Amino acid sequence: MLAQQHRMRTHVQFSETTRSGVRSGRRNLVLYAVKTPPRPTLVGFIVSKAVGNAVTRNKTKRRLREIAAATVAQRPEGYSFVVRALPASAGASFAQLRKDYESAERAVLAKLAPQTSSSAVADSPEAAEPQTPREES
Repeated sequence: MLAQQHRMRTHVQFSETTRSGVRSGRRNLVLYAVKTPPRPTLVGFIVSKAVGNAVTRNKTKRRLREIAAATVAQRPEGYSFVVRALPASAGASFAQLRKDYESAERAVLAKLAPQTSSSAVADSPEAAEPQTPREES
């Protein structure tokens, strides 16, 4: 189960993650992520009526919440994730949802990793001045 401190609740949190973060889509879901270093990891779920009736949506959300709990256990601080369930997720098995989620998670984390290293390189003084070899005469 996902602890209350790790649940995304406000519209601002959802829009910040979906608009300014990176995303990765799979057959059953789309995963959005953004780095938030000083804060605890938050996870939010978007399961629209296109997924199915209320029973189907709640079942899908419970499955995704269980899968996302492993992410929070591995990364308790520093990220915000939003999981958007696609209509195909209604008929997917738990194993298929887990496979898609884990694949999308690896992809978004890989996309987030270069952002931090490239900004550190851009801030370094060596990056400001390009190094050109001097010709000896």
